[in-house]
Amino acid sequence: MEEELKCPVCGSLFKEPILLPCSHNVCLACARNITVQTPEGETPVQSRASGSSDYDYLDMDKMSLYSETDSGYGSYTPCQLKSPNGVRVFPPANPHRHCSLTCPLCHRSVSLDERGLRGFPRNRLLEAIVARYQQNRAASASSSSSSSSSSSSSSSSSNAVKCQLCDRNPVEATVMCEQCDVYYCNACQQRCHPSRGPLAKHRLVPPRSQAAGGVSGSGAVSGGQQPPATARKPATCVDHETENFSMYCYSCRIPVCMKCLEEGKHAKHDVKTLPMMWKQHKCQLSQALNGVSDKAKDAKEFLVQLKNMLQQIQENGVEFEACLVAQCDSLIEALTRQKAKLLTKVTKEKEYKLKVVRDQITHCTMKLRQTTGMMEYCLEVLKENDPSGFLQISDALIKRVTSSQDQWVKGALEPKVGPEFDLTLNTDSLLQTILMLDFCQGKVESGPAVPAAPLLQLEKCCTRNNSATLAWRVIAPPGSPIEGYILELDDGNGGQYREVYVGKETVCTVDGLHFNSSYNARVKAYNAIGVGPYSKTVVLKTSDVAWFTFDPTTAHRDIVLSNDNQTVSCNSYDDRVVLGTAAFSKGTHYWEVSIDRYDNHPDPAFGVARINTMKDMMLGKDDKAWAMYVDNNRSWFMHNNSHTNRAEGGITKGSTVGVLLDLTKHTLTFYINKEQHGPTAFESLDGVFVPAVSLNRNVQVTLLTGLEVPKNTKQ
Repeated sequence: MEEELKCPVCGSLFKEPILLPCSHNVCLACARNITVQTPEGETPVQSRASGSSDYDYLDMDKMSLYSETDSGYGSYTPCQLKSPNGVRVFPPANPHRHCSLTCPLCHRSVSLDERGLRGFPRNRLLEAIVARYQQNRAASASSSSSSSSSSSSSSSSSNAVKCQLCDRNPVEATVMCEQCDVYYCNACQQRCHPSRGPLAKHRLVPPRSQAAGGVSGSGAVSGGQQPPATARKPATCVDHETENFSMYCYSCRIPVCMKCLEEGKHAKHDVKTLPMMWKQHKCQLSQALNGVSDKAKDAKEFLVQLKNMLQQIQENGVEFEACLVAQCDSLIEALTRQKAKLLTKVTKEKEYKLKVVRDQITHCTMKLRQTTGMMEYCLEVLKENDPSGFLQISDALIKRVTSSQDQWVKGALEPKVGPEFDLTLNTDSLLQTILMLDFCQGKVESGPAVPAAPLLQLEKCCTRNNSATLAWRVIAPPGSPIEGYILELDDGNGGQYREVYVGKETVCTVDGLHFNSSYNARVKAYNAIGVGPYSKTVVLKTSDVAWFTFDPTTAHRDIVLSNDNQTVSCNSYDDRVVLGTAAFSKGTHYWEVSIDRYDNHPDPAFGVARINTMKDMMLGKDDKAWAMYVDNNRSWFMHNNSHTNRAEGGITKGSTVGVLLDLTKHTLTFYINKEQHGPTAFESLDGVFVPAVSLNRNVQVTLLTGLEVPKNTKQ
């Protein structure tokens, strides 16, 4: 219960608690600390909790707590003082300031009226419960410790109320103003709260610690004896301090006195007698407590169940760990047995090859020895000079030599086996299965299953320019063939994934990505059973700079492209537009156009455009192109047929025109012969842009891409 008796601001037991309109309580001193000033006419911000509240009577006049007529601070000039208990005192810079107080629990704000904090009712019931709790705690402490008397006296002296306006070393307060809620010593009361003028009507009373008859803040008295229970003073009306509460306004949900009824404040409200409502609410609270008691009983049983579950989890965890170790050990044992079988096969293959090679070496060595001996014998016969003797054996020797030569046929001098082992062990599928080995929630019934996670083939995954190609493979589960794949990419900034391909192919190329960006890609397979898990994520980085050509598919029919679509000319005397194959929406990009032919001083245009810009007029004449057109002497910037920023200096054959599109700064800048030409041409560019050129038959240009971005751009 102690937590229910603690102030949410200071964390200590309630002292002089006041009841806020939201039914929460705070100490009176803490309420002073959390009271804030608001500008004149401004309504405090209400929290979400206040939107559903039934307290409609809070819409009262928001008069300042610190007005000169009731605060007592009108003649006090220091900027700011802080009392020993933390209450900040502000001098009145404005006689019409507004103050509000926010509940620390529900964060509901309410404005204070001219009565200030005295407008909130004292929660005397809570105050009495706190006092009883302190007395019981002090009594139990005194029975177990003989030093309670000394501690009680020291506590009494330490809880003496101090003056809240003393600059340093505050002394004990002698009076308290009931209207200002401020404690004064004699000196500060004479200086800051004189009994004259508008302050003469304020009521000065002794501090509550003295009025309480010397009872200490802890509720213990000398000797540790529990003080006798005394009847509490009946609660009085806030508006009429001499009247006790006798009725209860059911509409406003507050107790009222007879004078409140006589004044007509609750004329049309439902008013009932205080004892009847007291009994009725006690009955309602008792019934609610019965329901809470049942819930508390259920909660205790639930806690017992949870504690038993802890033991069961421990036991089941040990058992499951042992089962998992046994399963893994059985897999390792099976793999070890299979490894032994495979090693046996390799050993047999090796021994067979060695035996064949050794036999072939033995056979070849024997035949070579025989042939060598026969050759030496024949050489000796050839040395003889006896014709008749030679002719007697020559026929036989010739037959032997011929027969020996026939033995060395073509296959005799080739190895019967090779050094390579014609054995292949494919472990990819098994390794993938092992890596995907994981727990399944619940019991899994045997039968068709969803596909496994695809395995990305990194050797086939690549990027080119602003395109990315991915390849993957997966083993279909038995009995349920794969129906397709879903490829997902993020936005290049680590954002949300989006589907870029759904189909049956296992190779996919994604175009139109941002340059100089890193994309995360993943793929999953699906079949009639469902969708399988994702593959591992692969990171693909696009090119830092753009490589592109002119686009023949979108060019005007009078445009002529050559040199692998890098050189462009025109068959018409009118200006025609050709676009590039790259589209930019992010990053910084720079490209150049080299002037290959320049006759009769035409004015070609260079810049960027939307994909749907007009192709049969000069670039920049519509609202979908931003360009610089230039002749041999000067240039202009043009957009939507608006010509701006004429600059001296033109182009000739051999000149280069550079275009810098910075979508980080959203600007477009032009260069001639590596030097910036004019200021930044266009700003606030946003969207998707493609490189563009317009020219006629007197001009031929070549596109140069993949260039570094120039430095030190001038504005």
